[in-house]
Amino acid sequence: MRAGGPSAFDDSYFSTGTYEKVSFRTWSQYWWSNRFYARLVRRYGPPGGRLLEVGCGLGHLLARLDPPFETYGLDVNRWALEKAAENAPRARLQHGSADDLTSFPSDHFAVLVAKHVVEHLPEPEAAVREFARVLAPGGLGLVSTPNLDSPMRLRKGQEWIGYRDRTHISLRTPAEWRAMLAAAGLSLRRMFSDGFWDPPYVPGLPVVVQRLLYGAPGGLQAILGI
Repeated sequence: MRAGGPSAFDDSYFSTGTYEKVSFRTWSQYWWSNRFYARLVRRYGPPGGRLLEVGCGLGHLLARLDPPFETYGLDVNRWALEKAAENAPRARLQHGSADDLTSFPSDHFAVLVAKHVVEHLPEPEAAVREFARVLAPGGLGLVSTPNLDSPMRLRKGQEWIGYRDRTHISLRTPAEWRAMLAAAGLSLRRMFSDGFWDPPYVPGLPVVVQRLLYGAPGGLQAILGI
């Protein structure tokens, strides 16, 4: 974590600063990201049923998954939930924290998605236990988080993307996440990286060239949904 301590993950996280340089247009990186996660759900999950996105943000992923899923969204950020209601009008949305899903019954969801959520939590272990509780037997849990074992973390140091967001207070290694999932009773089907999306990595080489070189493998993943 960078010096100065964590910042609050509050309503200002989305409404000021975080997304001011993000493009939501078709073919943008944000658009590809949501398309990629939707394809992963369809590839590895059941054909339908109830789906919960924990940390649903602005609701664009939920909109992609309804239909075939009956979609639910949870977020601690009220401003983001207002936007999610506009972007995913069919989803059932509620305000709440990822580590307290007591409003949902056990074994309730066929799919649970937590996209870049757990690193914001002071005790991600509690959230993972809740994920396991609300997932139905045989259900799909899809969790993503910055990779502390990434070779680019060492290359970029404090400018690594995982460190630049000061609300990232629970960064762990893949081995630690695997142990946490196992302790919660979840079995790991697959663990992988989605590539290098944060150039520059090499001084002097134009960023546009680095985006092509380093982003190509992740871009192929996004297109194929693998």
